[in-house]
Formats: sequence, structure tokens, C-alpha cells
Amino acid sequence: MNTSGPADQGLRLIPFRGLRYDPDRVGSLAAVTSPPYDVVVRPDGLHHLESADPHNIVRLILPQAATAAARHEQAAQTLHRWLAEGVLSLDSEPALYVYEQRNDEILQRGVVGALALSGPADGIVLPHEDVMAHVVEDRADLMRTTAAHFEPLLLTYRSEGGDSGATAVIERTTDRPPLLATTTEDGYHHRLWAVTDPADRAEIETDLARHQALIADGHHRWATYLRLQQEHTAPGPWDFGLVLLVDTARYPLRVRAIHRLLHGLPVADALAALDGLFRVRDLAGPLPRALDALAEASAEGNAFLLAGDGRFHLIDRPDPGLLSRTVPADRPAAWRTLDATVLHSVLLEHVWRIPDAPEHIAYIHDTAAAVEQAERHHATAVLMHPVREEVVRDLARQGVTMPRKSTSFGPKPATGLVLRSLELG
Repeated sequence: MNTSGPADQGLRLIPFRGLRYDPDRVGSLAAVTSPPYDVVVRPDGLHHLESADPHNIVRLILPQAATAAARHEQAAQTLHRWLAEGVLSLDSEPALYVYEQRNDEILQRGVVGALALSGPADGIVLPHEDVMAHVVEDRADLMRTTAAHFEPLLLTYRSEGGDSGATAVIERTTDRPPLLATTTEDGYHHRLWAVTDPADRAEIETDLARHQALIADGHHRWATYLRLQQEHTAPGPWDFGLVLLVDTARYPLRVRAIHRLLHGLPVADALAALDGLFRVRDLAGPLPRALDALAEASAEGNAFLLAGDGRFHLIDRPDPGLLSRTVPADRPAAWRTLDATVLHSVLLEHVWRIPDAPEHIAYIHDTAAAVEQAERHHATAVLMHPVREEVVRDLARQGVTMPRKSTSFGPKPATGLVLRSLELG
């Protein structure tokens, strides 16, 4: 994807006064962090995070109460209490933040800041997935009630690969002692630095102004930012959203699949409906071996792995006539042949006749968790093979959005290391 553009039409990233945990007031920084709200596997993962520390950020991003309004009001009260108690405190001056994630396999560095909002037609921030209205409404009500951004979106851009601009500032910043460092239970080491020097900030901002970005993770929160901006007509903090920008020319991301859990559809019923429409092969497992078979089949065309009855069932080679009848023909070929397109347009809508609504379908990032929940609830897990990043970029450049929850870019920023208040600072 060409990410260069006119200097006055590119990314505008500005500093803000970060809201951060006081390490002396919590058990550990790792114990108060969380994955993004939509990656937390509920209820098990939610309960685990709540018990990790009484101040875990999950109490703000996924508050628990009887109604949506009560949940969001509870989050606002919790935020105000933590501010009053000094659990969270505002940094003394505005900054851009250099953020690093590292494990034995990957190193990712980027810049956290407040990004000027723009719509898809502006071609500055490019979405690649559709969003679900009820999720946007829920996130909007939470942000509206708390007046805060709790989680940075993950956005990517591609530099020319040199050692100037934002890259140069990031590299020399990471030579200094960080503001914070912690290791989360998934094995990732996290470090955060504040960039407050005006010359360094100007170098980053000038560089980014020449680029456009792809939303890698956070489509619903970006749509929420845009909705709340429309509600606040006067210029101000609602014109900006909290993001992490990563240069994938220097730090490539991983792209993983997001799996589907089909409530109320036993595997036997799912398989029976496929008779004559897909090739079906039973696999003994274990899960890694079944996923290898899925990867091999996906190299030749659309393929999915069904689980939930203690075995694995590989389905592939859909009937061409079925595809021609059910897949919309008014989109690029790359879109029409996506696994997510075939899943939603063919399997869910026409074969299994399952509405794409939360009471019928759950979206789960972790493969083993999807299988375990399907077996526990006598449901069907549809395991997906990841889309290649170049396909995502190409479709985004054409202005074509993929079916919702088609990709999972990572590593995702940990939630809870730096927050943005829209009322303070």
C-alpha cells in the first residue's frame, strides 16, 4: 500500500498528558493490564483479570453490571475514584510515547499519541473491516460517560525504510531508561518512554504528516471516535483519538485469524447441512495437526475447520455453483474469494441461516479457547486461516472493506499502560 501523501493530508499526531498507574499504588503493572476489550475471553478471562488486582483496567473497559447504562456509569465512578485515590495520575507535561513490545520471536516499536480524526473518504486512515453497530454504540456510551480513551488503537504505516524521522527518534529514545517496564503473563516485555523534547516531537510529527495509516486493530473504536466527534461540534479533544502507530516497514506485524463460535448449532447439524456443497474430511487431531491441515487446504482455496464434538472436520472445495449464487459479484475478486466472505455470504447466510448477531455468533481470537467453548456449550467453532497482510492492504487501498472480524493483527498494545482523559490535561 502506498502510504505517502501530501504533507497537509497525512497523519497529524499530537502529544497529550498521559494518564498512568502509580506503581506504588498497585500490586504490579503487569497485574493491572489487560488485552484489548474484544480479545478478553469471557467469562473465564474476565474473572481471571478481575482477580489479578483490584485495580485491573478490565474494570474500566469491561465493567460488570445489570444494564449497559449501569456498566458505563460504574466505569466512570471507578475512574474518578482511582483518580482521587492517586491510583491513576496525570503526567506532568504533554508527550508522545514510544512503546515497545518484545518476546523471543518479535520486537515491535511505535509511537502513542492523539491522532487527528478523519473519515474514510479523506484517505488518511484506512479501515479494512466492517463494524457492528451495537458494538460501536456500546463503546460510544462508555467513552461518552467516562470521557476517556482507555485503549490505543493499533495503526500501521510504511516508511521508506530509512533511519530518519520517527524511526530515528524511536531508536535513540529506547537507549534511555524507560518510564515503565513490565512483563505480562503472555511473556511479552513492555517498555514505555515519554518524548517531551520539542525537536523530537516535531521530527515525529513532520515525518508522520507524509503518510497514511491502515487500521490494524480497533475498527470499532475508530468508528466510535468518529461518532463522538460528530456529537461535539466545537473544536477540542474529541477531534483526536488515542492510537499506537507502528512502521511495518521496520517492524512487521503478525496477522492471525479470528474464529467464530456458533451458539445453538451442534456440529452434527452443521455438517449435515454441508452435504454436497463442500468436501468434508474428519481429522483426529490434535489441534496443531488439524491447523496444519487447514493451512494446507487454504493454500488451494476456501477452507474451514469445524470443532465442538471432540473431533475436527475440515471443509473445503465449495461447490462453484453455490459460490456464484451466493457471493456478491460487485466486489473485487480478492474480496469475493476471502474465507470470511465465503463464511458469511455462503455458510452463515445461505447454508446454516445464522444471523450475524451476538446472540448467535461470538468472535474469539484464541484458537484453543474457541474449541473449548464449543465443546462446553455443544456449539460449533469455525476455525479460520489468516489472511495475508498484502491482501488486506490492497483491499483497503481500493476502499473495499472486508467482512467484520476478518483479521487479528498483533502483537496488540497492552491496555492499561497509558490512558487519555478528555477532561484533564
